[in-house]
Amino acid sequence: MAMTNPLQFIQQVRAEVSKVVWPTRREVLLTTVMVFIMATLTAIFFALVDIAIRGGLQVVLGMFG
Repeated sequence: MAMTNPLQFIQQVRAEVSKVVWPTRREVLLTTVMVFIMATLTAIFFALVDIAIRGGLQVVLGMFG
């Protein structure tokens, strides 16, 4: 791999950074809200699954105990 001098490297980095499309404040807000909603729904789902598994195990273990 060929070495570039530091000046060329900095110019290339600046050129690549200028291609980045930064999200707007509204886009950041919406995606943040969606992440919180999905995390909440996931937590509720796994809590319900945990309750169901615990109930099933109590029934099974109650038959033997």
